[in-house]
Amino acid sequence: MKKLIFSLCAILLVLSGCDKKNKFDEADLVGRWKSGTLWEKYSSSGTGATWDTADEVDEEEAQSFTWELDGEILTQYHQMEGSSGVVPRQVTIKTLTASSLVYTKNGKTYTFTKQ
Repeated sequence: MKKLIFSLCAILLVLSGCDKKNKFDEADLVGRWKSGTLWEKYSSSGTGATWDTADEVDEEEAQSFTWELDGEILTQYHQMEGSSGVVPRQVTIKTLTASSLVYTKNGKTYTFTKQ
């Protein structure tokens, strides 16, 4: 009987440790975010936009995208201008609160504040 209980406990421990993804609330992502001159905007409908004021681009001229959040992976799907091609861009979220967004992309960390 002890072996059976030990085996069941071991199985439960293994299964409980399988899902290590951070769970972030998509509602916290919705809004306008700023990191230096880089801006990103996420809407609750799964659409968004990005622009960089250093390139003299404002929100009206922003690159639009659709987005999805799966655990800690945020994927933006950018529509290529003048074609039907879509370019996915994935980042790994480290922090997401109602006022702070921190993610890494290609080894670089970006820190945004909600505006």
